[in-house]
Amino acid sequence: MLSMPYRPSTKRNCWPHWRNEVVLSTVSTILANVPRGMPVSELRLLLGEVLGQPTVWLLTHGEAMVSIEQCLKLDELVNRRLGGEPMAYLLGYREFYGRKFTVSPAVLIPRPETELVVDIVKASVGAGALHGEMSASRSASTPSTLDLGTGSGCIAISIALECPRVKVTAVDLSLDALDVATTNQRKLNASVELIQSDWFTALDDRRFDIIVSNPPYVAEGDTHLEQGDLRFEPTQALSSGNDGLTALRKIISEAPTHLLSKGLLALEHGYDQAVAVRELLITAGFATITQHKDIAGIIRVSCGVLP
Repeated sequence: MLSMPYRPSTKRNCWPHWRNEVVLSTVSTILANVPRGMPVSELRLLLGEVLGQPTVWLLTHGEAMVSIEQCLKLDELVNRRLGGEPMAYLLGYREFYGRKFTVSPAVLIPRPETELVVDIVKASVGAGALHGEMSASRSASTPSTLDLGTGSGCIAISIALECPRVKVTAVDLSLDALDVATTNQRKLNASVELIQSDWFTALDDRRFDIIVSNPPYVAEGDTHLEQGDLRFEPTQALSSGNDGLTALRKIISEAPTHLLSKGLLALEHGYDQAVAVRELLITAGFATITQHKDIAGIIRVSCGVLP
């Protein structure tokens, strides 16, 4: 078995690198020697990334040769994973709403609960938009949506692709994040206007039918920031003030000046912030407050409609 730490061997033609014997470097040999502390599913994904092949290919090509260079690259990725780096950053992508989105340490890793935001927008624009089928009476209507702090662009791009008649604008303060979002926009052929902005700052007096955001909402100093994937994700996209509500307060207080009448604001927030966010929405003058649970039954998205 592999003993920690897992280090690449300096011996050429030696695989697996943690055993003192020379064996043929094949897919099956590698997968038969899983490093301690790593699920075989992760090793398959990393090996597939190195070989440029889907994991299903590995299952049917066990005798395929793996070059020394590829072995060394796999060693590097395995070491980084055993050091705690997120799989999404090692692979360079994460699936969101059925599509692969490019990610890097410049952006948050898309998470399943955030798909709820896209679901809410789809429902709000009507069933016709879900399938790109519009009646003659609705064809002239082009709802506008703003995504604040877009990061990888996963929310904005998913909305644009799921609801083709919706005009989508997305902003982020980070140019590095916008580079990632631009990559995804082009790769997925989505129509999204990308703007560098500190929340609403660069939008002047523009107004939208829908505003969505997955802002930073973890309290500064929260111990979760030192655990798991969060250790490697951009802090500015995770934490927001002593109570985690600084960004949410700003967005909620300023959103009314950027929403059209009857406009919808939908915000993802922390598992324990539902009550606080509801109160902020009421104070800001929003009506018809609704709160939505994720698949675990936890309220993670709160919405308000501007009167």
